[in-house]
Amino acid sequence: MLTRELSSYITQMVVPGWDNTKKVNFQPISGGSINQAFRINFDKGSYFCKVNSATKFPQLFEKECQGLLQINKQGGIKVPQIIHCFEFLEYQVLILEWISTGNKDKDFWERFGKQMAALHHISNEYFGFLDNNYMGSVTQSNEPSLDWNNFFYRSRLQPIISKCFNANLLTQKHVLHFERLLIKLPEVFGEGQLPALVHGDLWSGNFMCNKDSEPVLIDPAISYAHPSVDLGMSTLFGGFNQRFYDSYQYYNPLPLNYKEQWEVANLYPLLIHLFLFGSGYLGQIEQTLYKY
Repeated sequence: MLTRELSSYITQMVVPGWDNTKKVNFQPISGGSINQAFRINFDKGSYFCKVNSATKFPQLFEKECQGLLQINKQGGIKVPQIIHCFEFLEYQVLILEWISTGNKDKDFWERFGKQMAALHHISNEYFGFLDNNYMGSVTQSNEPSLDWNNFFYRSRLQPIISKCFNANLLTQKHVLHFERLLIKLPEVFGEGQLPALVHGDLWSGNFMCNKDSEPVLIDPAISYAHPSVDLGMSTLFGGFNQRFYDSYQYYNPLPLNYKEQWEVANLYPLLIHLFLFGSGYLGQIEQTLYKY
């Protein structure tokens, strides 16, 4: 529930000195499964606002801002402008520019594929990131590693496997199959992969098309990782046109076994969905896991 005290404070943060006798409207909208989200309507424009507990998911919005800033400074693909990120009483609040949605023109998907390829060309000396962050509501380790296969298993799969096992969502048999997969990872991903800047949570709900028919990325879970992290996840829940992949392939050619790489990379988001939403995702995990 958005209290009067909090709404008043948010209003003053967005427009300092705002006359409280003037109308401002907090319109509840969809903002994901864990946040309250609002469109704040002033007489001169709108903003997007997310509110959450400051203690349940510590620094959730600070980490999101880190991701948005990291993507934005590359200059290749758009993200919302950060207006404010702050804590007030027991709340954390993120205020972003309001993105008006538009129609996808005939070049949208080609443009999107090209821009994602450019993002993935941004490299780093290690896999990981300067700080840990979140994948949805699950904490995500970004401890630096010089080897992708090691990073993927130790900082991605292993922590969420433990969470799922402790919640009785995975059995010891599953854990043993994951240990076998660890041995096979160099055959799947090869050696020498350079770290690539990835969005980290690239499903159809985490991009928008603005009024100028430009892709806009939202809700990042960034790290320097393998490009298959983004490309694989883009296939999980649909919503991406084949022209996106064709364009990406033109600017950043994929390996012959890219579908296998995407399938293995998708074990991570599927495990997170298993942990958050239950056993409905187990069959898809087993389908990949039992191949190894």
